[in-house]
Amino acid sequence: MKNIDQLPDNFDEKYWSNRYLNKTDGWDIGYISTPLKNYFDQLADKSISILIPGCGNAYEAIYLLENGFTNVTVVDLSTIPLSNLKTKLKKYYGNELKLIHGDFFDLTNGYNLIVEQTFFCALNPHFRELYVTKMHHLLNTNGKLVGLLFNRIFENGPPFGGNIDMYKNLFNPYFSIKKIELCYNSIDERKETEVFFIFQKLIKNI
Repeated sequence: MKNIDQLPDNFDEKYWSNRYLNKTDGWDIGYISTPLKNYFDQLADKSISILIPGCGNAYEAIYLLENGFTNVTVVDLSTIPLSNLKTKLKKYYGNELKLIHGDFFDLTNGYNLIVEQTFFCALNPHFRELYVTKMHHLLNTNGKLVGLLFNRIFENGPPFGGNIDMYKNLFNPYFSIKKIELCYNSIDERKETEVFFIFQKLIKNI
């Protein structure tokens, strides 16, 4: 495994745009993952503000919008997936859908739900504690961070992996851990390598 001290501070727009252009974003499965689909199907309030950081091709946003959710924001460093989404989701753009080209860590708005789907694993591990505090900051009172994390270690990254104990230690100071467990409904290619979690923001002075 690469020494994280030898990695870039973060992977920039050029890096990710090249991966999209060269189709080397290997964790893109081409559709919404089953665990997130099932979670979204249980949400009764479709007006909640939802953020999807590092959205990529944003299959989650597409599913949410096509199923009546009215306040979805996606952010990505690369303009390539955002341009595609602007075309694909033209009827929602500017109303139910907001597209942000920029760095997640520069965001300031508040959200009721933040969806984690292969964003955490794309960051240099040096940024994990900052990720946690930024998520806490961006969530409204009682807001939730929900999604999937890898339950495995990769030889080289990104993606970068981890395990349940590691995630518990990382998120515990800022979140109430409502659920974190080995995912039972992963796609076949990811069976026993994913963790599904629901973390709720703790009221805490940072």
